[in-house]
Amino acid sequence: MLDDLNIIKNRDSQNAIDVAAKQWEQAKFDAQILHGDYDGREINNIVIAGMGGSALAALILKNWLEQEYDKPIEIVRNYTLPQYVDSSTLVICSSYSGNTEETLSTLEDAKSRNAQIAITTSGGQLDQIAQDNDIVSVKMPNGLQPRMAVIYNLKSLCKILNHFGLLDESYYNEIGEIADWLKEESKLWHKDVSTDQNPAKQIALIASGKTSVFYAGHLMSPIAYKWKISWNETAKNTAFYNEFPEFNHNEFMGWASHPVEKPFAVFDLISDLEHPRINTRFEITDRILSGKRPSANIIRLHGETKLKQMLWGCILADFSSIYASILNGVDPTPVDLIEKLKIELRK
Repeated sequence: MLDDLNIIKNRDSQNAIDVAAKQWEQAKFDAQILHGDYDGREINNIVIAGMGGSALAALILKNWLEQEYDKPIEIVRNYTLPQYVDSSTLVICSSYSGNTEETLSTLEDAKSRNAQIAITTSGGQLDQIAQDNDIVSVKMPNGLQPRMAVIYNLKSLCKILNHFGLLDESYYNEIGEIADWLKEESKLWHKDVSTDQNPAKQIALIASGKTSVFYAGHLMSPIAYKWKISWNETAKNTAFYNEFPEFNHNEFMGWASHPVEKPFAVFDLISDLEHPRINTRFEITDRILSGKRPSANIIRLHGETKLKQMLWGCILADFSSIYASILNGVDPTPVDLIEKLKIELRK
């Protein structure tokens, strides 16, 4: 089925597969700072407020910088900000649509605390607020689902941090420098590459008819979360994720009882850049749980840097989940239930 281009075309009405194939172009996005006035105040901590795909870019940024950055970064996925937020806090309100209810609420909260505020969005209410109030912002190209605009968002966050003197420009530039590499890697997953040569199609087939569970080490945990998001929104499947070593302190025991033929597909996202004990834990865990759960399917993240592995994993997640949606007989792009929920919340 996945090698039948007519079936893919019929089920993928909004050409999600072509969007995935062009994601490498986002790495070349020339993010521009709008309304760039900054009063020069000292910034001691950073809060990024966002939900879903917008929060994902922030999580990737945090883990990418974690071992080499000296300011705390907190990701808020809620209506309110932590109590410590004050005038020495940079609050970046990130919503691809610009209309995310929770993010708009945090913006008002940040204003009330006299925090330094910045915005990343592609339009909507946030864009209008930025224009009306001269708030530092980056405007991303619109027209995508937020889960497939992660690289746009990541570049926007780097640009804003650089604008405030909080991040060296080299991080922003590094994203652009790997665009051509991402392009070449993505070709391996295109719809015209047959299943026997296409890892993305093979992953979709393994997961078909099952609930997928994605595991990664701490460094790559946002990528496991990305796979969960893509499986939920694109394939319209329940899916879960967790990170090592935390997994071994609780969820590990959840696999202990029989039968082994549980309706799950387990995927381990393996990075050679994790702490060496993490991959040791993966190996021992799979051995101990042999006969108690389905064997893990290994996805080895490609690339010699953290950023390469992270973005490689993000794009592969999109390709794989689109093929999973084709197998499920659903359109990969729309998220009708989420849109229905938003309408109900507005009543």
